[in-house]
Order: sequence, then structure tokens, then C-alpha cells
Amino acid sequence: MEVLLWLVPSVVVTFVAMLWVAWWGREGRGEVDREIAVRRLAAALEPDDRRRRRPTPGYAAPRPEADRSTGIAVRPSRRAS
Repeated sequence: MEVLLWLVPSVVVTFVAMLWVAWWGREGRGEVDREIAVRRLAAALEPDDRRRRRPTPGYAAPRPEADRSTGIAVRPSRRAS
């Protein structure tokens, strides 16, 4: 237990730094005007025609079939000659 005491100063410094950054980050978060917020919300909810005009991406190669896995390793059977 005594060996871990050297960690205490770094933990205290880290904790104080986290508190300081959290408090410092609170400044500058002023209230947004209600009308501006409503305009931003309306713009975000409005359907964007540019998205509809873009073609959906195609694939050059067909997608591989999904491997049916049972969770058990099975060797392929040999052909009877």
C-alpha cells in the first residue's frame, strides 16, 4: 500500500486540473436568442433537396454471400472416388 502513495500527488493534480477545465469551459456559453435558435432548428428540420439529387453509391463488385457460421468447425467432406 505504501508503494502506491507516490500516485497521490498525480491523482490530486489531475483531479484539480479536471475541475479547473470544467469550470473554465462553462464561461462563454451565453444564452442563444430564442429566434435564432428557432431559425436554426427550422433549417435543420427542413428537407434538403441536394441530398435527394445525389445518386446512391453503387458497388463495382457484388457483395459476398454471408458465411453461415454454426460455431462448430467442420471439415469439408471428401468426394468419393
